[in-house]
Amino acid sequence: MATIPQSRLEQVIERFEEVEARMGATTNSDEIVALSREHAELKPVAEEARALLDMRAGIEEAEALLTSGDAEMAELAQDELQTLRRQLPDAEKTMQLLLLPRDSDDKANIVLEVRAGTGGDEAALFAGDLFRMYTRYAQLQGWKVDLVSASEGDVGGYKEIIANVEGDGAFGRLKWESGVHRVQRVPATETQGRIHTSAASVAVLPAPEDVEIEIRPEDLRIDTMRASGSGGQHVNTTDSAVRITHLPTGIVATSSEKSQHVNREKAMQQLKIRLYEQEKAARDSERAESRAEQIGSGDRSQKVRTYNYPENRVTDHRIGLTLYALDKIITGDKLDEVVTALMAEDQARRLAAMEQDA
Repeated sequence: MATIPQSRLEQVIERFEEVEARMGATTNSDEIVALSREHAELKPVAEEARALLDMRAGIEEAEALLTSGDAEMAELAQDELQTLRRQLPDAEKTMQLLLLPRDSDDKANIVLEVRAGTGGDEAALFAGDLFRMYTRYAQLQGWKVDLVSASEGDVGGYKEIIANVEGDGAFGRLKWESGVHRVQRVPATETQGRIHTSAASVAVLPAPEDVEIEIRPEDLRIDTMRASGSGGQHVNTTDSAVRITHLPTGIVATSSEKSQHVNREKAMQQLKIRLYEQEKAARDSERAESRAEQIGSGDRSQKVRTYNYPENRVTDHRIGLTLYALDKIITGDKLDEVVTALMAEDQARRLAAMEQDA
């Protein structure tokens, strides 16, 4: 493993100290917010850098004591040296992971979209299962889920459901969920016990707080319509749902809450996020190619995971991970095991690439 230059470690510590000093000096509220965010991100990196420098210094001191001529001190130094040399590789690796380039959107909130794919009613039911899985996972992470729009399936579940998820690091943890999820199970309507295969697509889009996209009014077509639903008190009797079409790109955003005013705001927010993602993808194709090499592109046409109910098995095809805990994963309680494995694989491959380039 390549050794991190001392100058790089000192640079991290120096920047952290500069941020701390500036935080104590400025009275500008916007700058304080920006500095606080950077301080929180730099603190664990600076602490690890200091610990690594201390470890290296300890090794040098122990090596010097070995040749000091003092037999008792040399024996103590030998024990210390063995301990530090054993700990050093892990410390170097931890530091390298902390120094890996980060996706600028990893801390962002997200827009979560789940759509039924092939499989008819069963696909809609599965889309509902996936959405409940992510909702439960968000609750466990302390995130907030805000429903934007939903089109219910004929026998339950959803043909399409879209929600905003607010929480620190939401995109960084869930960005690998994008893609086609496949389910294999016996539908409730199957009389002969045959296993059916259905699919649903998941899209996870970053929703940074400071999205600034210029949209000209003449580029928009805004339609109002009656919200759809399964019946009863939840069905809107007025044309409050809003659909906004961005004419130059053809991107469509909708919201179907009870208030037309709220729907217009939510739909505009969704449109800005989609335009932001499109612009970012266009100017950052190199990042997209890198992601594709790491854990697949996350494109909606790509099959990323299979949920096999008869065997209680979940397989993530991108990293070859198989867990026999579908009952716990689909409820969201053990989804973090899959998420953490995907993140670890991404880190390992980027670390290997960095060492190869060094």
